[in-house]
Amino acid sequence: MKGNYDKAFENVIRLRVMSVLMVNEQFDFNSFKELLDVTDGNLASHLKNLENSGYILVEKSFMGRKPLTNYSATEAGKEAFKLHLEFLENLINNTKS
Repeated sequence: MKGNYDKAFENVIRLRVMSVLMVNEQFDFNSFKELLDVTDGNLASHLKNLENSGYILVEKSFMGRKPLTNYSATEAGKEAFKLHLEFLENLINNTKS
């Protein structure tokens, strides 16, 4: 079967985070929180997991005095996500009756 199943994307939050980052160059923490309707702690743990996997980059800055954290997908993350989607697509196509 083509593609690779990647445990990093088996959680729906991480799957959604990567989906957002595939079509946006950057996305900030508060926008993710609002879009995904998750708590700070839940989102932070999933983002940390993707960061530790080398799939996203974290950029911290300030807007005035307010901290701003932006996330972007790495090339490795984009490739891994594409392979994961390919795996899922093939799984679906191979199990159709």
